Amino acid sequence: MSPTVYHIIHLVSLFVLFGYTFYAFAAPAETRKRILMITGIASLLVLISGFGLISKLYNNQFAAWMIVKLVAWLGLSALAGLGFRRRGSVGVFAAVAIALTVAAVVAVYVKPL
Repeated sequence: MSPTVYHIIHLVSLFVLFGYTFYAFAAPAETRKRILMITGIASLLVLISGFGLISKLYNNQFAAWMIVKLVAWLGLSALAGLGFRRRGSVGVFAAVAIALTVAAVVAVYVKPL
């Protein structure tokens, strides 16, 4: 598969994961199963397409900025479920989601490590 296809899958699934994570913070409890299913599938697509990009573009050579992205992915993937369990901490979770996303974007474009 072309790296462009991996880029498209990666970005679209990231947008879905990010959007539904914030939707989970305000969604009614009866939509929990559907939202967690969507965020789980989007998270899996982010992981698969990310490793596909590493394989195609970097010949399976890991850099430190990729570890930053993996940590950000793991944290963002967990936040939708946490948002349903702890409704009182939604503001903190939203700030964490934004911080993780900013860290991942900075790691990709700046590659500080």
